[in-house]
Amino acid sequence: MPADPPQPTVLPPTNFSTDNCTSISIYCPIEFTIYGFYPSLGANAFFCAFFGICAFLQFCFGIRWRTWTFMTALVWGCIAECLGELNTPLSIRSYVGRIMLHTNPYSEVAFDIQICCLIIAPAFIAAGVYLTLKHIVLETGSSFSRLKPRFYTWIFILCDFFSLVLQGAGGGLAATADHGSTLQNTGNNLMMAGIVWQVFTLLVFGGLVTDYTMRLNKRRGELSHSATKLLASGRFKFFIASLVLAYLTIITRCIFRIGEMANGWGNSIMQDEGDFIGLDSVMIMIAVLCLTAAHPGLVFPEMQMHGKTTPVGEFGVAEREKVHDSESGGSEEGRVGGNADGKVKKSWLGRGRKA
Repeated sequence: MPADPPQPTVLPPTNFSTDNCTSISIYCPIEFTIYGFYPSLGANAFFCAFFGICAFLQFCFGIRWRTWTFMTALVWGCIAECLGELNTPLSIRSYVGRIMLHTNPYSEVAFDIQICCLIIAPAFIAAGVYLTLKHIVLETGSSFSRLKPRFYTWIFILCDFFSLVLQGAGGGLAATADHGSTLQNTGNNLMMAGIVWQVFTLLVFGGLVTDYTMRLNKRRGELSHSATKLLASGRFKFFIASLVLAYLTIITRCIFRIGEMANGWGNSIMQDEGDFIGLDSVMIMIAVLCLTAAHPGLVFPEMQMHGKTTPVGEFGVAEREKVHDSESGGSEEGRVGGNADGKVKKSWLGRGRKA
């Protein structure tokens, strides 16, 4: 009997075999990659295009309404998401990185781009949410807040920056270290710490917002006329609803990431593309869509006023808050408006306004 033809040798999934893989082959199957699948080209291309368009819109809106800090946070967040999608065999470096991984799941460059960008991008987007609280408090009544309005920005942006540093450093270590090495585990732990800190920061933020809302509702009779009018307006309700939805989707994504990273690289959660798309990509897409459709320049123009230059010069933070408090009814002397008999009362700009 003729001997059986020689069979191809398939190497077992050892560290030695996968560390030397640079592309898919009979010796380096797709199952041995960290993700264990070819990232969906269509899905990641869609997300890449979506975040690219939103980055452009946020840039245009920021220039148009001079919301510089908000624009910076959202544009960088969208760019990071977009770059991540371009590298995965579409699922490794954010979306550019994930697209690159679609072509070659063993591409180290694609993996590095995706892991770093997709990890840090939500921190920028969360910063956009944090930035709005100060201005909402200034408009509705700073006397109901436990903190001075300017402290909200400083506290949460600094916390967000710390989270960004931890996640960025961890992502950099994990992306450049050998698979299964101590250095990679250190990077993974740093990313986990950054994400956990981000969730903690989001929870504290949500708690302060809830506390402020409850205090405001209990003392509605003390609201100024302008605050009452703002709270009743449809555009402001849309703005608040969009912020709440963006907040919920960001925190959902962060909690998912904790579960994904908790069991190390290549675990069952990490290798489920459906979960990643639904609980990461879609969540951040909804958050960015909310913050773009409900851009402050479109539905909360009052946010512009707090940073504008006036005819008498540039106001500092404290002065702007004092001025706004008086405008909103914080004191009788500084209130802008007119008397019941229709006489003109002088405003802080030095011009008259008829009631």
